[in-house]
Amino acid sequence: MGYDCNHNSTLGEIATGFLCDLPSGDRVKAQAEIYRFIRWIGLDRRACDVDKSDVIGYSRQDFPSGVLWTKAFLSYIYDKKLVKSKLSSFIRSKKSPVAKTTTSLKQERSVTLTTEGYMEFEKELAHLKGQRPIINEEIRNAAADKDFRENAPLDAAREEQSHLEGKIQELESLLRQAKIMEEKQTNSCVQIGDVVLLHVLSCDKEFRYVMVDTREANPRKGMLSTTSPLGIAVMGKRKGEIINVCAPGGSYPCRLEDIQHC
Repeated sequence: MGYDCNHNSTLGEIATGFLCDLPSGDRVKAQAEIYRFIRWIGLDRRACDVDKSDVIGYSRQDFPSGVLWTKAFLSYIYDKKLVKSKLSSFIRSKKSPVAKTTTSLKQERSVTLTTEGYMEFEKELAHLKGQRPIINEEIRNAAADKDFRENAPLDAAREEQSHLEGKIQELESLLRQAKIMEEKQTNSCVQIGDVVLLHVLSCDKEFRYVMVDTREANPRKGMLSTTSPLGIAVMGKRKGEIINVCAPGGSYPCRLEDIQHC
């Protein structure tokens, strides 16, 4: 059976069907690339009017994010018998995003969190996942317009969805790599998880901090990163020591008044 040369659906309409058939996680990754492709080709063009010269011309563009989903879309319209030839064979192959993902996973580092910090990140993740149905409804309502060229609400909703999924992936990665602090034996030196009382000699003021991983740091709440200038200076020190802190605004001395091992 040959291709359907009388099919009047535009690339924009077909792309909507293609994306809806994808799992939600893949849909987020694919939509920006697919709409970039069909905008370049022409949103209102019929699939049967697209030929290999269009695909080759698009393929010559420099798109760092790759063409994996574009090739999948071209295979989709071929399988639906909307084009005469398998146009995906004319697009330039790029490095698979899967390889990039694998590399990034290898670079993930172990993170040590307090129990409270871990629970806060879990709560934030649950809240973000709860936003998914709301944004999906916004996209469905905006997509009902069918005018993909001037649909600002749809673009805004998709951008918000992309940002949301990025945050969710970031938190899932953090919690996957996180280790919760274990109870440790009393040690006279400052360690991660300890509460320290510091006396800044230059201004004669005292500050209390919990020593935490960078991802959990929040100085306003008394959570001091072990990789900050002050954190680096304090880690491994003993009660009563005078510490010289090398900060961007200049060096200053402080005394470690107390250490509480939690």
